[in-house]
Amino acid sequence: MLRLLRRTLTILFLLPASVMAQGLEDLVTSLPDGDFDDRAQVVNAIALSGDPRALNVLELLSDGQLSYLREDGRIVTVRDEGDDDVAYDVLSEERIGVVGRRDARDVRVNNGLRRDIAAAIGRMGLQNVDPAVRLDAAERAFRARDPEQIDALRAALAAETDPEVTTVFEQALAAAVLRSDAGEADKRIAIAALAARGDRDALSALSPALTDPVLAGEAQAATDKIERSIASWGLAQNLWYGISLGSVLMLAAIGLAITFGVMGVINMAHGELVMIGAYTTYLVQETIRNSFPEMFGWSLAIAVPLAFVTAGAVGVAIERGVVRYLYGRPLETLLATWGISLILQQAVRSIFGPNNREVGNPEWMSGAVDIGQMAMTWNRIWILVFALAVFAALMLVLKRTPIGLQMRAVTQNRAMAASVGIRTGWVDAMTFGLGAGVAGLAGVALSQIDNVSPNLGQSYIVDSFMVVVFGGAGNLWGAFAGAFSLGIANKFMEPWVGAVLAKILILVAIILFIQKRPRGLFALKGRAVDS
Repeated sequence: MLRLLRRTLTILFLLPASVMAQGLEDLVTSLPDGDFDDRAQVVNAIALSGDPRALNVLELLSDGQLSYLREDGRIVTVRDEGDDDVAYDVLSEERIGVVGRRDARDVRVNNGLRRDIAAAIGRMGLQNVDPAVRLDAAERAFRARDPEQIDALRAALAAETDPEVTTVFEQALAAAVLRSDAGEADKRIAIAALAARGDRDALSALSPALTDPVLAGEAQAATDKIERSIASWGLAQNLWYGISLGSVLMLAAIGLAITFGVMGVINMAHGELVMIGAYTTYLVQETIRNSFPEMFGWSLAIAVPLAFVTAGAVGVAIERGVVRYLYGRPLETLLATWGISLILQQAVRSIFGPNNREVGNPEWMSGAVDIGQMAMTWNRIWILVFALAVFAALMLVLKRTPIGLQMRAVTQNRAMAASVGIRTGWVDAMTFGLGAGVAGLAGVALSQIDNVSPNLGQSYIVDSFMVVVFGGAGNLWGAFAGAFSLGIANKFMEPWVGAVLAKILILVAIILFIQKRPRGLFALKGRAVDS
């Protein structure tokens, strides 16, 4: 601590006026001069210069990557480029040229100077004018838990005005205090600060206090409180994971629910329609990357209608070309659509190849938001919003449009609907196209969280059928309830039994459930259905 105090006083008060008056260029040029103590003074002056290039200079110096040219003393970094060593100016990044072994000498550093550099870099972050930089520096100080940073942290805390940064400074100071020889009162305050943080990092920071006979009781109470908090947030995190999975399952299954409910067709090619939507998204993004890169943020907005139309058109073609000849023959329909699924997979392999294709996240879907100790990625949040919007749009179509009225009429009594003039064949084609189009929308969403490959749809076809059977064939509310119920149940079971066994247990539970309710949670009503 005395050594740290002496160096701090040197930094703040005792640096030679000639050093403090120099600009960054002059300071960097003087790095090779003198001994290691002289170099430490220059390092501290660089840190206090306020120049945004200073951090890079100090990091390169600490890593031993700074050299000076013997000809003119210019400070450079030397990089390997093939068989040549090429010098670049450390401040301007200007390429100077190829240098020989004797043309450049390293700026020497030792362990003591590296410690001074690390302290200087830490102070630069703690005193930066940008709150985000100070917050990052405070988090790094918390992870370091270095007692030698206590004075710097207290100085930064006294000057801090941002409440969020202040909190992290207090936590970083607490973590450092518990590893120091500070007094009992300071350590009690530190324990309280870490208990308020309440995460796994705080648990780790509390470990030194657990071995202190005087503080062990308070530290154990804080540890128990944190563990209860972690368990509660763990339940919330599992709930979010379940809702997120449920939104994906609903998108993948809702088109199948429409098709199966109205037409009674077990469409084994439904997963490939999802795949078509994903590849449509890939093509849209590739076109934008190559021709209109500034519009990449709009790529998904452009892909959504195109994926719906493309997958819907393929669905109508399947219904008109194959399925309409097989109504009333479920086994033949199942085999035919399975064959179509293989054809579609092979077609995609032939066109795009078997490897995964890159589909990027727009900037507004990147990153995450933290709520307490729960992390929620933006792509999952937007997929949930998208799934709910698709569900609401489908409900609007079914309840408020002529085609929706005709679809409900055909679902309830096909013969009666035909006798009053409804073209059931046209309704079948539009229904199949609508279900396929929604599967294409699911592909757009899945492209943001899964690999886009010819096998994409196969990962969701079984889950989609489970959702439809559990919720009730042909009922959108059944698909909604079934998807979120199964998603949440699956994510709560996975930590206990594993992902594979959890899915098996859910499948067994669905089989037992449909023994009691063969029509699912929300059974369709109507004369044709009841008969």
